[in-house]
Amino acid sequence: MKNQGHCGSCWTFSTTGAVEAHNYLATGRDILLAEQQLVDCADAFDNHGCDGGLPSHAFEYLQYFGGQMTEADYPYTAEDGSCVADASKVAATVISQVNITFMDEDQLHEAVGKYGPVSVAYQVASDFRHYAGGVYSSTVCASRPEDVNHAVLAVGYDHDEVSGKDYWIVKNSWGTSFGVENGYFWMERGANMCGVSDCAAFPVCGDATIVA
Repeated sequence: MKNQGHCGSCWTFSTTGAVEAHNYLATGRDILLAEQQLVDCADAFDNHGCDGGLPSHAFEYLQYFGGQMTEADYPYTAEDGSCVADASKVAATVISQVNITFMDEDQLHEAVGKYGPVSVAYQVASDFRHYAGGVYSSTVCASRPEDVNHAVLAVGYDHDEVSGKDYWIVKNSWGTSFGVENGYFWMERGANMCGVSDCAAFPVCGDATIVA
């Protein structure tokens, strides 16, 4: 679990978490990758460093550049910097990406179960700041694409017997002290809660083959 600090770089952590996972699934190599490379270098793909971006655009950058460096080779600083990416030090390659159909939470469910973690975005509303456990189900957040403002990683799903609700298991980027499981949280599944299925995507890494 990582911490983005005081930088609006959630999109880089969502992207990197997805690439780390899919690179591992494709190659068996468990490598921590460089968020800072995306902060500094992906602006030509309509990303804006600490002022925000989209995982789907970041995957496009990584495909264009050839891949992502390690966190050790390109350490995170939590601030915008000059791009010093070195293609000779790429540790994980992105061949392409798969975009989930807009608001198709069933397709998102299938993708997480069949292929692995998926980058998603949702709206952080006022009540989310007070989340301390259980299935998050908001009555105040909005769910339109223009409302989403935080990118995270859907890594799994389950059913909560206490509330009777299905939920997503979501990896955040606010360190280990937040959430229900060392930085993870649960979000209601099946209701497009806070726009979670509005803009979802995952990378195809290494020599993996995706069959639709």
